Amino acid sequence: MDKTNIKAMMLVLLLGGFLSLFNETILNVALSKMMVEMEVTATTIQWLSTGYVLIVAIMVPVSAFLINTFTTKKLYVGAMTFFFAGTILAGLAVNFPNLLAARMVQAIGTGLLAPIMINAALAINPPEKQGFVMGLCTCVVLAGPSLGPIVSGFILQFFSWRALFIMLCPVILFCIIGGSLYLKETVKLTKPQIDYKSILLSSVGFSLIVYGISMISFFPIMTNVVIFAVSIFILALFCRRQLLLKQPMLNIRVFKKYYFALGAVLIIVLQMVQFSMNIILPMLFENGLALSSLMAALILFPSVLVCSVMTAVSGKIYDKIGGKTIIPLGFFIMCVFLLLLSRIQPTTPIVIIAVINTLVYFGIALAWAPNQSNALSQLETENRTHGIAIINTFIQLGAAIGTPLFVGLMTAGQNNYLKKAAVLDIPATQIQALYSGFHYAIIIASIIIAIAFVLSLTLRFKNISKTQNGIKKFKNIRIK
Repeated sequence: MDKTNIKAMMLVLLLGGFLSLFNETILNVALSKMMVEMEVTATTIQWLSTGYVLIVAIMVPVSAFLINTFTTKKLYVGAMTFFFAGTILAGLAVNFPNLLAARMVQAIGTGLLAPIMINAALAINPPEKQGFVMGLCTCVVLAGPSLGPIVSGFILQFFSWRALFIMLCPVILFCIIGGSLYLKETVKLTKPQIDYKSILLSSVGFSLIVYGISMISFFPIMTNVVIFAVSIFILALFCRRQLLLKQPMLNIRVFKKYYFALGAVLIIVLQMVQFSMNIILPMLFENGLALSSLMAALILFPSVLVCSVMTAVSGKIYDKIGGKTIIPLGFFIMCVFLLLLSRIQPTTPIVIIAVINTLVYFGIALAWAPNQSNALSQLETENRTHGIAIINTFIQLGAAIGTPLFVGLMTAGQNNYLKKAAVLDIPATQIQALYSGFHYAIIIASIIIAIAFVLSLTLRFKNISKTQNGIKKFKNIRIK
């Protein structure tokens, strides 16, 4: 395949992946306005995000089966078509049920686009560029959700929420046309036999656990315990079935590769912190400093920009020297600047906060792509699609776990501060309590990252020249 075709394919794949993740957070700053317009409660309107994430959680684990069953072109164009149809329906929705259904149709397509992007991008590029390619894909994974609220916040200053969907339509059409013209077959299809029980168990188990995590603050403790117990039981049945099948839908035997499993766990940790910072920092800016949602998002933009650029750079560094130094260094930088962030006060200049946060994201960028590349390099070529599906599932779990965890810690820290102030009869303001809660959440985050740093020192790294277990000659690539 010549370089021109590879560049065209990469453009189509990366743009499709970006749109899918951008779309995930595009309504975050519009929910309050939509709640008033559609006359629904805050809990109800939140389903536009929760319902979307649930469908994505169902589609991602199934992606390995679909990628091994359908050609890249058919799967990409099909996923984009679902995305386009859902976007049109969302733009035309006249009430909340219609809009929720449209968001779920969108998610059927978008849940597949990130796994398709990573699988195809790695397959069409030589092994010695794997780190750089993974850096580009990681850039999309990180930048998409972060830019969603910024762009939508700006658009909502001038137009209604429907414009958010209308603006996506021409870009999605471009991707559909580009995918039809330029995408070639990249992976040798094994066409595993469809197993409906696996699909059912996977869909119910993963959606239930994501739902339980997302709604943890809305339910009593016993309800949460029941939801988690049922979801874990169903996922245990799913795992048992995968071990019994000759052609599993999702090959969980890859977890026998300890360094793949460790890398996947580190991805969860990175996503927990990265995704949650996009939630709790705006809460601090808006409630503590009385800034608008758009202004809060713009303050975070430098960190998104630095992180996006550095993921590609860190991928190139991984290609040259491996991950032995760069992955632990990334976690170390994160830990140091999270600790600094835990010391900010209401009098701390916003510029200082933005710089410290940018350096936290710099650390995330250093660690993420090399860690993901190294984790996948531990697997045989035929198991790579399963590894990518698992990592993308873990990314969804990281986001689902991180938000309620750190928001909950922030709330607990606030309440503890106010209780102590009342007991000691010390004057306390809500702003002081907010900062105290923020400090508490960030200190816990820094402890988690410190543990991840220690674990990253134990990672095993393969010879860069033999990355991906001997696929130098692209034996699994078939160009049609």
